[in-house]
Amino acid sequence: MEALKIGFAMCGSFCTFERVVKQIKKLKDLGYDLLPIMSCSAYTTDTRFGKAETFIKRIENICEASVLHTLTQVEPFGPKAILDALIVAPCTGNTTAKIANGISDTPVSLAVKAHLRNERPVIIAVSSNDALSANAQNIGKLLNTRNIFFVPFEQDDAEKKPRSIVAVMEQIPQTLDLALKGNQIQPILL
Repeated sequence: MEALKIGFAMCGSFCTFERVVKQIKKLKDLGYDLLPIMSCSAYTTDTRFGKAETFIKRIENICEASVLHTLTQVEPFGPKAILDALIVAPCTGNTTAKIANGISDTPVSLAVKAHLRNERPVIIAVSSNDALSANAQNIGKLLNTRNIFFVPFEQDDAEKKPRSIVAVMEQIPQTLDLALKGNQIQPILL
């Protein structure tokens, strides 16, 4: 049986990158054929959490594929139906808002729009400091959008960042498995 082709898109919530890269490796070990995608910020920004080039090399090594990071590279996802599913992890508040409001001006938001055209699952692992304030309406909208599935999430630091949530990245494989069957993993809110 041929391995399922899964797009794995990363946005610039850099503090979660190490946890996310571990899940990319886990999915590869489970036999998925992974196609890595990065937002412009994720692809070019060095932070205290690591250098962009180091993350790119690690991800390309795991996936055995080059990271897609331009609009022209991801645009064919729609007409060619390249992917069986698309994961966005971490999905920043900015990207969450773009997806919820149909804005497709970045590699990740265009990949989602193009992929949704094929009625296939998009799995979102949100990581946002404004998820329980400015972005709450966008998360609510996406929770009610066909073919959008969420990785369970929890408050990041309820005392210091009371409006921040982060997905439990370790539940990406289980969320993907259920989403491929058309089901949302439960509970969503931990």
